[in-house]
This record gives sequence, C-alpha cells and structure tokens, in this order.
Amino acid sequence: MTISDVAAVAAPVSDVAALAAPVSDVAATRRLRGADQTPERASSPRHYAMTAPTFFAVEYAINPWMDTTTAVDTHVAMNQWETLRQTYKELGHTVELVEPVAGLPDMVYAANGGLLVNGKAVAARFAYPQRAGESVAYAEWMARHGFDPVETRHLNEGQGDLLVVGSIVLAGYGFRTERQAHAEIAALVGMPLVSLELVDPRFYHLDTALAVLDDTTIAYYPPAFSDEACAQLLELFPDAIEAASADAYVLGLNAVSDGLNVVFPSAATGFAEQLREAGFRPIGVDLSELLKGGGSIKCCTLEVHP
Repeated sequence: MTISDVAAVAAPVSDVAALAAPVSDVAATRRLRGADQTPERASSPRHYAMTAPTFFAVEYAINPWMDTTTAVDTHVAMNQWETLRQTYKELGHTVELVEPVAGLPDMVYAANGGLLVNGKAVAARFAYPQRAGESVAYAEWMARHGFDPVETRHLNEGQGDLLVVGSIVLAGYGFRTERQAHAEIAALVGMPLVSLELVDPRFYHLDTALAVLDDTTIAYYPPAFSDEACAQLLELFPDAIEAASADAYVLGLNAVSDGLNVVFPSAATGFAEQLREAGFRPIGVDLSELLKGGGSIKCCTLEVHP
C-alpha cells in the first residue's frame, strides 16, 4: 500500500484505525522515494500567519510553563515577536497578520488556531474554555482568506498537535487534542495521518517536542513520547535528530524550518549544533517572554501549507 492508497481509504469518520496511516506502509513508501538518503538542503518560500502579543499575559495556568505570579512585560514580548516576524520576512517568506482580540491573551500562539493544508481548513476546538474564542477569531480569518473552515466534533488544537511532513500529517494526542479527532482530520484534509501519544505534561503539544525540518526530516525529544510513538517515529524517520533534555526544556524543538533555515529558540545551543551537523542553517531568536505562556517560535507561527 502506498501513501496515496492510504489517503484514498474510505471509512466512517469515527473509525480512527481505518483513516490513520499504517506506519509500516508510510515508511515503506518513503524508502521507495529515497527518504533514507540525505538530501541537498534547500529553502523554499513559506506562507505564515501571526498574531501580535498585544494582549499577551499569563492570566491563568493551563500548562506547566504558566505561573500567574510571574510578571509579563508586554513591551518585551512585542519586541521579541517583532524580531521573529522580521526574521521570516528577511528569509523571503510571506507573513500575514491576524488581528489580536482583547480578552484572548494566548492568541499570540497562532499555530493553535487550526490546520491549513491541501486547500482545506480545519478550525481548532480548544480543550480549555479560556481559549475557545481563539477558534472563532482564526476561523473568521481563514474565511476572509478564501478558506471554508470546518470544525471537528472532538478536540483539536491545530498545528500545536498537527504537523505536516511532506505528504503525511503527524498528529499528537494525550493532553490537548483527542485521538478521536485524528480520523476526522484525516478525512477532511485527505492525507494519511500518524497518531503519536505524548506522555510528559511539559510537552503538552506535539510542536513542543517535535520539529519538522523538511519533507523527510524531523527532530524530536524521545522522553516526551510513549514507547509506541517512539517506535513509530524511528520507523518513519530513522535519521531523525534526537534533542537533549537541556534543549527540550527551553522548548528548543518549537522551531520553524523552510527546508534549510531553521528558526529556533536561541537558548537551545546544543540543538543548533546538531542542526549545523545535519546541514541546516540554525537562526536563533529569543522568545523568552512568550515562553512564560508555554510557547515559542512554532507556537507563534501558523503555516499556510499549499
């Protein structure tokens, strides 16, 4: 069975097993396409959406990184976010802005707003009521930009837990996104999906523990995943970069790549060296103020995939 065969499977949305891609099938197809060979690194133009941290604050605690007694400097957060936006623009990428909404302090974490791929838009369905308004704001933005956003019946937190790697989607579950949503999403976007269980609450979204570097390459932090998920990742990506704890604990894997340039949290110095050794070009950006809310580079970046 090829990847296209997996994507064409017709099954009830409730049947996760029928719509999720068998890892062995996906891995075999990737090998046939030469995924085990180290490719020449090359950048490609990307399309991002971002929301300024105008109303950013830590007003509640819904992940282990958040502490309501810690002061937040919105001015510093804005300057750091602006540096990230300018970095993307200097790399030649398109950055569109989503208007921030008062009362939604976490809206700066744009990646959680949904999944945009294959011309399809899946709107987020947040686990916590404090963030529910974000799904409305991002769905409205999608609609204004020509998409027809679809809601899932089960919880999903967008690209926080749904990462596109070439022609497949890696999907996290265990803390925020419900596994039952994976079948819905696979059917909606018409792509094979691999479910990965997260087990460490510090890495509550997939994008805090795994970075997509190009269509065949990832970096990840194995202790954040169940044994089964680690085995799946090893089968799919035998040459994956395994990050050290020191880098994972500063959310170093919450990174964004264009295939060559990897924009990552600057505190993850060991990860930067691993990227260089693998032929990537690391570009460190300090988002330490936004880390107080449990997010960093990727969290602030919603990618509009082709």
